[in-house]
Amino acid sequence: MYKHDLIYLTEDASHDAAIELINEEAFGPGRFTRAAARIREQGPHDLSLSFICADDGETIASVRMTPVLAGTVRGHLLGPLAVRPSHKNKGIGRELVRIAVEAAKRNGSEAVILVGDPPYYCPLGFEKVAYNALAFPGPVDPNRVLVVPIAADTHARLQGSIAWRDDAASAIADQDEDLDGVTQLTAIAV
Repeated sequence: MYKHDLIYLTEDASHDAAIELINEEAFGPGRFTRAAARIREQGPHDLSLSFICADDGETIASVRMTPVLAGTVRGHLLGPLAVRPSHKNKGIGRELVRIAVEAAKRNGSEAVILVGDPPYYCPLGFEKVAYNALAFPGPVDPNRVLVVPIAADTHARLQGSIAWRDDAASAIADQDEDLDGVTQLTAIAV
């Protein structure tokens, strides 16, 4: 009997080719036309919250997390999640989801959002988002929009558009808000 040596690792650039192959096998060329793909096109995914599974050194599954602003919720869009056909139905996808959601919680994310099958994701802690609460940049089945709410008021704030979130720009905006009412001085080197 073959023993699988599965390990879960944080994604890095060396995994790109294997992840592209895995996603092509799982979703085909139509994957680029989905509404979630429109969000992913807006900016890069967060490597620190994206993971792969390797079996004896070969990348056989991956999950990516993309920073998003959904209504007023600063969260992450989970996906794509894909597993090579040779390794399906072994719990690898569920473990990748668990790892990614826990990492998002530790990172201060307010929610993990996805478009997916409720029978698969709801047992993993996802809940349905209110019908048509989020406007995606393309058509989605509102019954498949799911969330793991991390902040206490997540569901109430998931109203409006969902789009890629630039954390660097958000940090600057937050800093500017913190300085409201304070005179800002600029030092000039002479």
